[in-house]
Amino acid sequence: MDDDAEIIAEFLVESHENLDQLDRDLVELEQQPDSRERLSSIFRTIHTIKGTSGFLAFNRLEQLTHVGETLLSRLRDGEQVMTPAIAEALLTMVDTVRSLLEGIERTGRDDDPAVDVAPVVAVIEALLNGEEPPASAPAAPLAVVAEVPAAPEQSPAEPAAGPTVEQTAGPAVAPVVETAPDLPDLPDLRDLPMFGGGVVLEDEHAETTEPGEGEGAERRTVVDSSVRVDVDLLDGLVDLVGELVLTRNQILQRTAGADDVELTRASQRLDLVASELQESIMKTRMQPIGQVWAKMPRVVRDLSHQLGREVELVMDGHETELDRSLLEAVKDPLTHLVRNSLDHGIEPPDVRLAAGKPAKGVLSLRAYHESGQVVVEIADDGKGIDPQRIAAVALERGVVTRDQLARMDQRDVLGLIFRPGFSTAAAVSNISGRGVGMDVVRTNIERIGGSVDVTSEPGRGTTTRVRIPLTLAIIPALVVGEGEERYAIPQANLVELVRIEGEDLQRQVEDLAGAPVLRLRGKLLPLVSLAETLGGDRPRDEALTVVVLQSDDVRFGLCVSTVHDTQEIVVKPIGRQLKGLTTYAGATIMGDGRVALILDVPGIAGTAGVGPAQAEQIDPRATAAGDHTALLVLEVADGRRAALPLSAVARLEEFPRERIERSGSVEVVQYRDGILPLVRLAAAIGLPDTSDRGDQVSVVVHETDVQHGVGESGGAVGIVIDRVLDVVDVAIAASEVGGRLGVTGSAVVQDRVTDLVDLQQVVAMSGVGA
Repeated sequence: MDDDAEIIAEFLVESHENLDQLDRDLVELEQQPDSRERLSSIFRTIHTIKGTSGFLAFNRLEQLTHVGETLLSRLRDGEQVMTPAIAEALLTMVDTVRSLLEGIERTGRDDDPAVDVAPVVAVIEALLNGEEPPASAPAAPLAVVAEVPAAPEQSPAEPAAGPTVEQTAGPAVAPVVETAPDLPDLPDLRDLPMFGGGVVLEDEHAETTEPGEGEGAERRTVVDSSVRVDVDLLDGLVDLVGELVLTRNQILQRTAGADDVELTRASQRLDLVASELQESIMKTRMQPIGQVWAKMPRVVRDLSHQLGREVELVMDGHETELDRSLLEAVKDPLTHLVRNSLDHGIEPPDVRLAAGKPAKGVLSLRAYHESGQVVVEIADDGKGIDPQRIAAVALERGVVTRDQLARMDQRDVLGLIFRPGFSTAAAVSNISGRGVGMDVVRTNIERIGGSVDVTSEPGRGTTTRVRIPLTLAIIPALVVGEGEERYAIPQANLVELVRIEGEDLQRQVEDLAGAPVLRLRGKLLPLVSLAETLGGDRPRDEALTVVVLQSDDVRFGLCVSTVHDTQEIVVKPIGRQLKGLTTYAGATIMGDGRVALILDVPGIAGTAGVGPAQAEQIDPRATAAGDHTALLVLEVADGRRAALPLSAVARLEEFPRERIERSGSVEVVQYRDGILPLVRLAAAIGLPDTSDRGDQVSVVVHETDVQHGVGESGGAVGIVIDRVLDVVDVAIAASEVGGRLGVTGSAVVQDRVTDLVDLQQVVAMSGVGA
């Protein structure tokens, strides 16, 4: 690459990053028009692009940014005030600059005839002269915004990097008042390294200043702490570390029974180094989801204006990281979900006021880590989704039959919005109505091993949760066996393992309408034989091993011959001959060098005909027996027993006693990158607290609707108990005897009188959710 091409490429990378920041800054400036700091940041960015475009003889780009810079200068100096017309003109200018940059990237010139800068320049010049701008100026379409790679956050006060060389060549334009003498001296373009279209790696140990070298040296040290690395190079490193992990697994398996002590030590050292290297390399591909969210303020702003909505956008968890390839894959689905919330969810201001709501709706984006996945929530406080309306439209359009609909619960009905051809829109518009958007969203999310589901309350709003794996390169998996072969099941789909034998096999497994089901804790779980799925016969053994799997809103049991172990596997693509089979998602190489196929859980469910309507139906036999409930039986104080509904238990944990801290009057523990408040169950229900007698504290994690913490545990409370005794599935005869605050009554469970705990009241009394 010659010097000029290298300079232009570097200019394009930096300019695209700066434009993404400009979109955010201009939307915020529109809401806070008197922010001089924001105005100065915008001015510096446009000034940098203008100076470099003049240096590189991009005359049309220089002409456009020159008039934009003049308008920004007047706004910054208070000679003009921000108005909707000025905000619209500046955003149009940014879109046109972006289009010119795309033309330069394709041809190396800024003379693309499809991009006309004259109307935009005319609008800005009219605003500068205090005149009414021309009727219209073509703006780049919104889709262009969605195609531009997002950039890391840039401090508003931080000067945009890049050259500021002034150039007078080009068309004559109105003179600009130079009022930025404090702009820093920037490095010559020819000194900038060019690695092209990469990501930035930062050295967290780099010093930010060098003694005695002044402000300029401080700035250069910051630049030296980051380097652009080509994405293809990172992808190559990931592939190499994957091969290293495979080789590590093979060596560990071969040396497991060896008598050579030195060889064993070397293999253990290799295991440690390979694991640390794998973790480090994967971190280089991890990027914050805020890069996807960077364009959302502009999308929400433009679409709300188009639809006549008033919307406040709230974003939380933008620092949550996931693999770069997944970041690209979820960009379009998340954008569609945001657009869908604005079009179908948040009502016009007059409708909201008539319903007793504020005129301005709230759209919130939240991201956090949970169980090795990234969860992204898109929530609005709009009109919600009416299940009856969904059911009626689904019947009308033939999406489901009346018999299928009769077997669906509310969650299944809401899931119909993801079916192909389904839409509740009265007319087709450029935003919605064709019945393909949500189907494409689910398809694209499931293609990367994720899932999406919707919860809604009519009149209150809708929340869409997207679950995404952190990475697709190296994943934890459960290895199972069938026949002479081994198969890997991604742990993201794993719920539990169930072993049934003896009399329980006859009592709990039976055929229902020709399909095998397992009676598990009061529900009927559909069973799928892995042997039959692979084309063999279902084995008739004296015992049954069931791997309970979850795929989106479908849960089923996969019957396997053997369960080996869990291990990290390197995902390899399968050959084109097998890509048409929905049973497999990929392949991996095991420690002995043999290939194992990775099972595609959604594909197996689809092949077996297991859908939301068939998954985990209520067991009618259990219902007929009375109040049949799954309970977690606990010991809370000197042999006293209590029971919690198993459905209210998210996880069971144990913490060393020294990890318990206090925040005000509340006991807390650091948990999953967040803070988990603790409630002593015995004390809450009027019993002596004996949970402090050991070195470990047993805790039942209960999910709540109240967000009171930081990080993943923001909606959870830890219930401190003495110990867990058992999980039972029984028909109980509840009595009001023993009823008090936090206890609804008692029942005989396993021949012992047991308090029935009201967890909701216990949490409310503790005050941790206030």
